[in-house]
Amino acid sequence: METNHRHPIFIYGIIVIAALIATISALDIFSIGLVMTALFRWIAISGIGYLVWKRKSLTSWILFSMVIGAEFGYDFPVVATELNVVSKIFLKLIKTIIAPLIFGTLVVGIAGHPNLKQVGRMGWKSILYFELATTVALFIGLLAINISKAGVGIVMPPHDDTKTLDIPPPTGWQETVLHIFPENIAKSIADGQVLQIVVFSIFFALGLAMVKEPHKQTMLKFCESLTEVMFKFTNVVMYFAPFAVGCAIAYTVGHMGFGILGNLFQLLATLYVALFSFIVLVFLPVALLIKLPLKKFFNAVLEPATIAFSTTSSEAALPKALENMERFGVPRKVVAFVLPAGYSFNLDGSTLYLALATIFVAQAAGIHLPVGQQIIIVLTLMLTTKGIAGVPRASLVILMATATSFGLPIEPIFLILGIDALMDMGRTSVNLIGNCLASAVIAKWEGEETYNDPANREFL
Repeated sequence: METNHRHPIFIYGIIVIAALIATISALDIFSIGLVMTALFRWIAISGIGYLVWKRKSLTSWILFSMVIGAEFGYDFPVVATELNVVSKIFLKLIKTIIAPLIFGTLVVGIAGHPNLKQVGRMGWKSILYFELATTVALFIGLLAINISKAGVGIVMPPHDDTKTLDIPPPTGWQETVLHIFPENIAKSIADGQVLQIVVFSIFFALGLAMVKEPHKQTMLKFCESLTEVMFKFTNVVMYFAPFAVGCAIAYTVGHMGFGILGNLFQLLATLYVALFSFIVLVFLPVALLIKLPLKKFFNAVLEPATIAFSTTSSEAALPKALENMERFGVPRKVVAFVLPAGYSFNLDGSTLYLALATIFVAQAAGIHLPVGQQIIIVLTLMLTTKGIAGVPRASLVILMATATSFGLPIEPIFLILGIDALMDMGRTSVNLIGNCLASAVIAKWEGEETYNDPANREFL
């Protein structure tokens, strides 16, 4: 399938037709009937399908699958709730790519690099950038929820003692540090512990750098071949992406319905406005500062960000993000180091969400938190949100731990869970975009970027 990245007109077309679908749906108020309005919606979607068919672009197919998936989930919720298995198959296939791809790219990038001091420089530069970005994200989330006051006035339902949250217990800083280092690389791969795989790959690469020829070249060539094969593997799996994304959206809508936006719409809107503000106030100035070609960057991150949004999985978008950022003009040795590390230390969307959600819990419980205590909460989250990507349902773990630490009730968290999937879409996409931007920043800092090179015509 040929990839065409000139898609702004197509996106505007989707927006216009989606608005038409919403307008036609509103005709139910005038008793036109469910069957007729559903027919009109499917006719409008067919128009989108024609545009997609003419473009023959994978990104266009993914965007279209989100539209048709939402409509299918709305019209056939019973069938849609059974489609989750399709998206799970896609995620399983993607997860098989993660470990060998990270291993191959990091080993070649480090062991094949003539200057190991650069690896150390990239490390501290990445950590510095990650800390600055996530700290700003925390304060934007804090400001947003204090302005919207989305939790104020909520009447909590009676507490159900039989209702429990199935989450692992919160961990201390010692456990968090220990979690970074693998004890069994096979177990780390099986459990999907990205950070542990990164640490193993770095130590393996450092060891390989000390090996003499010809053994060093033999292993380097193997890793180079492994990386190229895994990129081709990714391309094959990505042809399945539109179907998987459509099924994921259909399942979400069929399982929860559009009505889920009702009671907690204000919280949902607060999060998305805060995420958009973060993009405008942080991502955009950083991009302008490093003279990033915005159109090319948008084209490069659109496809992986769409996958991250629809599947609520950063891992699902990682292989495509690695490939696209390298084609965009970030050297493989930089993007292979920064992106995986960012998945543990640069979760901009998730950290913003945690600051926002913690204050929402207090507001919903009728507890007033003075500014000083809110700042203490933010300072606590600055530490507890680092290195937790490998923990299942990490954001929920940190939210629960933070609420408990500051004497807040956990009952409002059950309300958040009702729309957590919709919130996860936004924060996961911002996590992905933030890490892609971070790789461009470090490449610029190292003076090795080529995204402004006139000879680089990718994503124009």
